[in-house]
Amino acid sequence: MSHLFKAKMVLGFILMLLCFSNLFFTLWEINQGTLRPPAFFISPAVLGITMMLAVFLTQLERQKGVQSSGILLIYWLLSFLSSIVTVNLKIQHAVKLGFLEDPFHHITSYIYSTLVLVELVISFFTDQPPFFSKIVSDSNPCPEASASFVSRITYWWFSGKAGSVKFEKDQQREADSTEAGEKQVLLQPEDCQSKSLLKALWSMFRTYFLFGTLSLVICDVFLFSVPKIFSLFLEFMKDQESPSWKGYFYAGLMFFLACLQTLFEQRYMYTCLVIGVRLKTAVTGLVYRKILVMSNAARKATTVGEIVNLVSVDVQKLMDLIIYFNGIWLAPIRIIICFVFLWQLLGPSALTAVAVFFLLLPLNFAITKKRSQFQEEQMQHKDDRAKLTNAILSDMKVIKLYAWEKAFMEKVLGIRKQELQALKRSQLLFAVSLSSFYSSTFLIALVMFAVYTLVDETHVLDAQKAFVSLTLINILNTAHSFLPFSINALVQAKVSLNRLAAFLSLEELDSDNMNTDLLDSFKKCIIIRNGTFHWSKEYFPCLKRINLSVLEGSLLAVVGQVGAGKSSLLSALLGELQKLEGHVSVKGTVAYVPQQAWIQNASVEDNILFGKEMDDSWYNRVIRACALHPDLETFPAGSKSEIGEKGINISGGQKQRMGLARAVYQKAALYLLDDPLSAVDAQVGQHIFEQVIGPNGLLKEKTRILVTHTISILPHVDNIVVLVDGEISEMGCYQELLQKNGAFANFLYSYSSAEEEEGYDLPAAGNADNAVVPRNATHPEEPFSDGSLKASTERSNYRAIRQDRAPTAASKDVGRLIEGEKTQHGRVNTSIYLDYLRAVGSPICLYIILLFTCQQTASFCRGYWLSKWADDPVNNGTQKHTELRVGVFGVLGVVQAIGKFGSTAAVLLGGAIASRKLFRQLLENIARSPMMFFEQTSIGNLMNRFSKEMDAIDSIIPDKLKSLLGFLFNLLEIYIVIVLATPIAVVAIVPLTVLYAVFQNFYVATSCQLRRLEAASRSPIYSHMSETFQGSSVIRAYKAQQRFISKNDFRVDENQRMCFPGVVADRWLAANLEFLGNGIVLFAALFAVINKKQLSPGIAAFSISYALQITGILNWMVRSWTEIENNVVSVERVREYSTTPKEAPWTQEAKSQSQAWPTEGRIEFRNYSLQYRPNLELALKNITITIRGQEKIGIAGRTGAGKSTLAVGLLRLVEAAEGEISIDGINIAHIGLHDLRTKITIIPQDPILFSGSLRMNLDPLNTYCDADIWTALELTQLKNFVLDLPDQLNYECSEQGENLSVGQKQLLCLARALLRKAKILVLDEATASVDVEMDLHIQSMIRTQFKECTVLTIAHRVNTILDCNRILVLENGQIAEFDTPEKLMAQKGLFYRLVEESGLL
Repeated sequence: MSHLFKAKMVLGFILMLLCFSNLFFTLWEINQGTLRPPAFFISPAVLGITMMLAVFLTQLERQKGVQSSGILLIYWLLSFLSSIVTVNLKIQHAVKLGFLEDPFHHITSYIYSTLVLVELVISFFTDQPPFFSKIVSDSNPCPEASASFVSRITYWWFSGKAGSVKFEKDQQREADSTEAGEKQVLLQPEDCQSKSLLKALWSMFRTYFLFGTLSLVICDVFLFSVPKIFSLFLEFMKDQESPSWKGYFYAGLMFFLACLQTLFEQRYMYTCLVIGVRLKTAVTGLVYRKILVMSNAARKATTVGEIVNLVSVDVQKLMDLIIYFNGIWLAPIRIIICFVFLWQLLGPSALTAVAVFFLLLPLNFAITKKRSQFQEEQMQHKDDRAKLTNAILSDMKVIKLYAWEKAFMEKVLGIRKQELQALKRSQLLFAVSLSSFYSSTFLIALVMFAVYTLVDETHVLDAQKAFVSLTLINILNTAHSFLPFSINALVQAKVSLNRLAAFLSLEELDSDNMNTDLLDSFKKCIIIRNGTFHWSKEYFPCLKRINLSVLEGSLLAVVGQVGAGKSSLLSALLGELQKLEGHVSVKGTVAYVPQQAWIQNASVEDNILFGKEMDDSWYNRVIRACALHPDLETFPAGSKSEIGEKGINISGGQKQRMGLARAVYQKAALYLLDDPLSAVDAQVGQHIFEQVIGPNGLLKEKTRILVTHTISILPHVDNIVVLVDGEISEMGCYQELLQKNGAFANFLYSYSSAEEEEGYDLPAAGNADNAVVPRNATHPEEPFSDGSLKASTERSNYRAIRQDRAPTAASKDVGRLIEGEKTQHGRVNTSIYLDYLRAVGSPICLYIILLFTCQQTASFCRGYWLSKWADDPVNNGTQKHTELRVGVFGVLGVVQAIGKFGSTAAVLLGGAIASRKLFRQLLENIARSPMMFFEQTSIGNLMNRFSKEMDAIDSIIPDKLKSLLGFLFNLLEIYIVIVLATPIAVVAIVPLTVLYAVFQNFYVATSCQLRRLEAASRSPIYSHMSETFQGSSVIRAYKAQQRFISKNDFRVDENQRMCFPGVVADRWLAANLEFLGNGIVLFAALFAVINKKQLSPGIAAFSISYALQITGILNWMVRSWTEIENNVVSVERVREYSTTPKEAPWTQEAKSQSQAWPTEGRIEFRNYSLQYRPNLELALKNITITIRGQEKIGIAGRTGAGKSTLAVGLLRLVEAAEGEISIDGINIAHIGLHDLRTKITIIPQDPILFSGSLRMNLDPLNTYCDADIWTALELTQLKNFVLDLPDQLNYECSEQGENLSVGQKQLLCLARALLRKAKILVLDEATASVDVEMDLHIQSMIRTQFKECTVLTIAHRVNTILDCNRILVLENGQIAEFDTPEKLMAQKGLFYRLVEESGLL
């Protein structure tokens, strides 16, 4: 037991004994014949019983771990106040009759009062928790739990914690226990529609919300008590004979009631904000869980950008509603109470106020309805913009290679323009709405005073009637101002709730699509009976009448043309396709390797382990079998090296092998492999088949379904399924299909010769059981080659990272690529404010200041005019010049209303102008950044700038700036009024203002830093959601949903750990500043009492009525100021990218080239060297070659030789370190990047499509006619496919082109190149994702359609460059050989060895 607890118990027992001793003494007196009234023994008995209860409660709360009891504190406070009355009476009695008349009761009363005071004092302190309390075992408890009751309700416990962000741990842990339950309720299937969702939210948060509502209701009780006390105070001021103590009493009472109002109002805000934090956590978790169960049709209907908007913008609207919702019903009640009080003051004249109010209501409701429409329109444009922006950021490399930055920027800016137009219209209506509400309060005062004074001359408008009415009208004004915010919050929340419900109502995958019960035999791993499947209800079935059985441990190959349904078959086995009819059963665990590898932004090791425990032996075997060991040796931290988002810093082959290694490491029962050999060259593919997939590979005892275009491995599989147009055409082993002499046999014999050239040994059919053996394996330790453009660039980047960090290799950051969110420290720099004001424009800023000054001057004159009116002398029961007083009062009110509308509209429209400029600057800065920037910057970070930060700049900053300026000018007006009325008040106002500034300055730096930390912790949530959205099928295949949900919950928790301190900090500041405001009211009243004889009632009432507004004004001013400080960080974060390195100019006006350039396509490298970053070794060294126009050049070499770096230099993705490259005699360094890149066409390895129409994807610049596009489609054999689509060229591609096969996407990229008809063509393994027949067709088409072009072919498979005019062989960034293939073979140098290793000799 602590000493404090012992003291409480001892004092409690003493008080209990004292009370009962009083009782027994009274009974003894009665027994002695002394007459005592019943109160003498009833009062001590009741007190004794309550003391017993207090002692019992002290012990009970200790057992429950309560360290400071609010109930006991209030009890001791009330007991002490009542004891003061008793002591006062005893003292008066002693003065009159003497102390000795009743010494026992005198002494016990004094002792009782003293002991109660001691109990009250020690109740302010916090006791130590008992040893069995949970708090004792918590290493980092929340300080709120151990704070005293007074400290908790005033938030003073935060004073010593500003700058620390760890103190909310206990609070977060406490919330975690309920959030899990909240999410489970929200995840119920019936909660899809908005009403059901709202019902679920209400069921989870109603208790806390109702508690907050009760606090607000109690706050309103004190709010309306103040005008009553103010009325009594004015009666005192009017009556010169009243004793001064009444004035001091009323002043103190007003201060006390205002402080209670502050405490309950801040408790309401705190409760609502904590509910908001919990709501955000629950809804974010709900949205994330929805991502993991969405069907393919649902994925097509939404994008990552829209989902980011849901968890950022829309959730924030719901959080705002929690604060403002009570205003919808409570504001009308406040208005009714105001009208009742006004009736008591002015009689039936108050009815005119009701009439004015209801006449204005239809206008405001019409404005609200129209704003709702603009809000929906704006949110739709916001979603479209987010969708397009995400696509641009995800595929920026392709956009830069094709010089499409301007085209896509114009598309984004076009959507942005429509979004801002809707925003401007909404803001103008908001200005009208606010102006009408403020005008309504003025009209109410005008009409009431006019009717009251003009209808009956005997009605005198004195100071009490005028300024108490004005105080009530100010409360009415608060209700009016709260009502539009509430309605606006309700409208926006309704839109957001509908959007959230629409997302949650999207179609989900049916668990019946695939089950795990096998009906026939335990030896069968897969059974499909009469299965018909489709991707979505909009399209015809993609698989029809599928009947398939697969034995355990067998290897089944699936072959067919592009679009035949091979990948769809694997998706059906995963349950990803909607099953129309039939039965699908799969036995055991599944590992899935998609055709387009999905890689996490994590280390190589984490990508491969994928949640499994590390088994070093098995891990090393997997790494070597998947041919990853040579790659890991080049990475800066080996397996610990970080992979960028979407694997941006590794090649397609490396991604595919990493995805395969992930699958192999899982030791699953069933492996679904979607063409994993397409992204690697022949030698690597041969190695992978032999070591992993084939009969002697690591998976030899597992069931394997392999989709492939590689014919040479088919003799080594157990069975082959041939798909044609979504149906199984043939099925059997290799020999059986050959003997059938059907379509498969014809196909096989037609293209086997072409396949042989790729380096696989095609054995006789009888050797089907043998392993695939390379013809030449004399160099087993040579690194494997994945020489794509991306691979070359990023290997060099990894070398750069390794060299940069070589001195600190032991650092934990070795291998890290993606830079985390940068957070500034301290207060926002003044330059950020100046940047924002410059974006608004100096003329508009001056116009805003002028309008606010005019508006506030009119307000001051109106109040001063009213005070003079109230002081008009009364002659014969009437006042003179009433009509003049009413007229001038009305004119001043109209001027103020016009100024209010003008100033509000100017701020809001100025904010829209600034937002447009800042968004354009952000977009241009991002688009002008080099590729290195995108490789090191998370897409989540960038999307955070374009969504959350821009939303703050769009709406929050202008709104809060409007509020801040309004309240600032109000505050200046109040200060002027108080000082003019009682100049001595300066003595109190100046120190209180200084204290106000100290509090504000102390708070702002902490608040801004918390805002930065919160924003930085928000980006990982968006990145993780984007990553999950892209890889949801893989996550489901590995049954890793719960692990990813836990990751998301952790990120959300980390974000909320930064939110909670901000909530407490806001309440701390608001409470302390409202106490200061209440102090100003107190001093204004006290100085009025002191100067009672010198002040007229009108001026005194004018001063104090204005002072009564200061609490609310300070509160809202601080809130607005804080919000601006916090949200102007968004401007800082948006402007952050203005200082990052930029690319060279896109165009050079002075040196613009003619449309005909280049005419020949002649390329010259003169002593050309390239390095990826300063102070690093050169990736290319002294390259000097000349490539003649129309010449076909093959580029060969081992991994890291610099093959693709030539293309990087040619397209100026990285600038030259030395030397130059010239095309047709013109140095490309002197040409704008767009002028250069539009003249060079590259077909990358990864086919990229954007969300939009097929036509837009083929011709984003809209420069070609439909006939040209159809011709390109016909040449790529896509014309019939497009003709069969619902909208043909206007067919909408989903994000990343997910509703097309990889082969179809590759052909569309080829058609895109055909349209450009550039003189220089760069091929980067453009045929990896198509079958052999299509490969031959593409190679033939390239030879014919690009025969007049200079073609550079980066060799992944050596056979693809054997027919080139000349071959350039690179080694270690230098030219090793450069000549015709025949001469190079004769030299038997490096090229000869490469050909030999590929098995082509």
